[in-house]
Amino acid sequence: MRAERTRGGGEGDGAALAIRVRGQVQGVGFRPFVWRIARHHGVRGHVANDAEGVLIHAEGGALAAFLAALSAESPPIAEITAIETRRVPPVGAETFRIIESAGGAAETRITPDLATCPECVEEVFSEGRRKGYPFTNCTNCGPRFSIIRDVPYDRSSTTMAGFAMCAACREEYENPADRRFHAQPIACPDCGPRLSRSLDEVAEIVGKGGVAAIKGIGGFHLVCDATSAAAIARLRRRKRRPSKPLALMAPDIATIGRHCRVSADAAALLGDPSAPIVLLPLRSDGDAAPLPGNIAPGLDHVGWMLPMTPLHHLLAARLRRPLVMTSGNVSGRPQVIDGAAAKGELGEVADIVLDHDRPIARRLDDSVTVLAAGRPRILRRARGHVPRPLTIPDLDAPAVLALGGDLKAVFCLLSGREAVLSPHLGDLDEPAGFAAWQEAIEDHLSLFDHEPRVVAVDCHPACRSALHGRRLAQKRGIPLVEVAHHHAHMASVMAENGLSPEAEVAAVVLDGIGLDAEGTIRGGEVLVGGYAAVRYAARLVPAPLPGGDAAAREPWRNLLARLDRAGLAAPASRLLAAHPLEALRRAVAAGVNAPPSSSAGRLFDAVAAGIGIAPPRIGYEGEAAMRLEALARRGRPGRPWPFELRPATDPHLEGAERIVDDAPMWEAFLSDLAAGADPADMARSFHEGLARAFAAAARATGCDLFALSGGVMANALLLECLIEALGPERTLTHSAVPAGDGGLALGQAAVAACRLRHGGRHGGRGG
Repeated sequence: MRAERTRGGGEGDGAALAIRVRGQVQGVGFRPFVWRIARHHGVRGHVANDAEGVLIHAEGGALAAFLAALSAESPPIAEITAIETRRVPPVGAETFRIIESAGGAAETRITPDLATCPECVEEVFSEGRRKGYPFTNCTNCGPRFSIIRDVPYDRSSTTMAGFAMCAACREEYENPADRRFHAQPIACPDCGPRLSRSLDEVAEIVGKGGVAAIKGIGGFHLVCDATSAAAIARLRRRKRRPSKPLALMAPDIATIGRHCRVSADAAALLGDPSAPIVLLPLRSDGDAAPLPGNIAPGLDHVGWMLPMTPLHHLLAARLRRPLVMTSGNVSGRPQVIDGAAAKGELGEVADIVLDHDRPIARRLDDSVTVLAAGRPRILRRARGHVPRPLTIPDLDAPAVLALGGDLKAVFCLLSGREAVLSPHLGDLDEPAGFAAWQEAIEDHLSLFDHEPRVVAVDCHPACRSALHGRRLAQKRGIPLVEVAHHHAHMASVMAENGLSPEAEVAAVVLDGIGLDAEGTIRGGEVLVGGYAAVRYAARLVPAPLPGGDAAAREPWRNLLARLDRAGLAAPASRLLAAHPLEALRRAVAAGVNAPPSSSAGRLFDAVAAGIGIAPPRIGYEGEAAMRLEALARRGRPGRPWPFELRPATDPHLEGAERIVDDAPMWEAFLSDLAAGADPADMARSFHEGLARAFAAAARATGCDLFALSGGVMANALLLECLIEALGPERTLTHSAVPAGDGGLALGQAAVAACRLRHGGRHGGRGG
């Protein structure tokens, strides 16, 4: 807990109080907590859930002490944002009761799904009526957002509505002293959900090298033995996921520690109720237990999670080894959430499908987190974190619906100071994914009773999310605000860090590509400004993208473009002799499908290709850059390659006031290559040189507050180098929101809110 404010009166002087508690206070055991402290302090009255939170009528007893205990002793997973009181007439209550919930508009917070608590885990593995039961939960754990269909959060409004409680569960449910009091998903083997087949069957198939599809808390996972290279290869071939890293699950931290380094902070993160995937460095010492190389080819970190439900605990206990636990889908399609679809879509991937009969109301993929620069950083915000709202500065704007981008799609509902980000919904370039994203928007608007007064979108004219936003705005007759891609990144980190509407920062924004308001392809920028408007203070010198979109898939094309632009065509011809260079050069010279871009992501691709660690064609977004980062972490520090920071000869034509020129860096690259330098040292030199160049460009703006955003900031090494160069006390970074496109919608919403506050669309280059 816990930002909080209290207003009103009543100090236990015999008056009665109506007490409104707002925040994340439903589905977290808050009402039985109120009941217990009311009895302790001799307070009479009642408590109920409603659509605004929790409402308490309190009279008699030690009211002041009762009020103090409300905030000081509340349940650990509750998040109180406000306690409001007003005097009301006493009603002569003789005791304190928990009463039925009332309906109304959805203003309260909905609790995220939570990993199984220690008490329930112990119960599942102990003698008793829930021994071995895979749907055991209580008020401190279990499904929430994935099963709720309406508010208030009561069983009848969840996908548990079809399961009538047995007498034993009913007794627990109605006992305020029990940890299952009003636990809406309460169940046992006599009355609750059931598996479609035995866990022993699944364990046997996985143990023999097969692949299983398992229905979890927010969708299906595909599971295989993570110690078997053959099983992993089989899964990759069937899932059509040739090289993208696979997440792993282990029964306990000790098992993870045999393969990866687990710090105290990482262990705490693994054990968090959100049960995230945590990226951990592989051990390389003599006592390490090696993992098959095809889990994360070319990388030095692996994503791990602990079991998040009793089902996963029970499976892990049967197999006692690391398991691949990856999203249950065929590459490019949404995660499967129901059994019929699993048998159809995953039938050719999995050797066995484990379904159950509790419906999933909405898909929730696993959240992904990394520890970087001393803090946890969310890379994918999903199960366990959504729909917990973010509290942002007061932007004094009507309700906003911001639709984000087409990659790592996330949308945002902004109302007042609370921003609700949707879960990660994948990419929108596949029809099924786009349809699922549209369904999720309507679901969230209904569930949160959000009536948008403005729609915010990316300014790219062909962006699917933006095209849909234009249709929505037109259909609803509300304004549309277009936001430049990198301005949205900048505003996202500002909003997450609570900057006021009047604040100004110099933001280093590094990512793949995105358009500004004038249609320029960008990706390596220093922006100066705030929510309402920005100017481009510095820019990575543009180079062509030979073949257009093909340049994002084939890193060698970017190496050719960067070396040619730096006047190093002859070395480029020698390095890339196996590729069709002359035809591509003619196309670039003629301006055919070779738009200029300042993309930092494509620069990473070029360096990875030059060092020789990039595949001819990447298997997933960011693969070459991730391999380069992994290599750089083994390199010697303190040898940054040089970049030139120079004034733009014509800021309007060159798109910024200063240019970060990479030509000197390529001279250093060729020199190191000719000298036979260690590739790891070369990769490190690139990271340090790029960080120093953009830090210098940010400092040259004269601003004393800096911000870092964009997909490249998922690179922990580069992030740490930039923070060190700019100064940690003056540098804002992401933590609760992804730095990449998963955070775009928050920035779009903040920009739209500020523009409306100032009465229209503000100018500013790219603003």
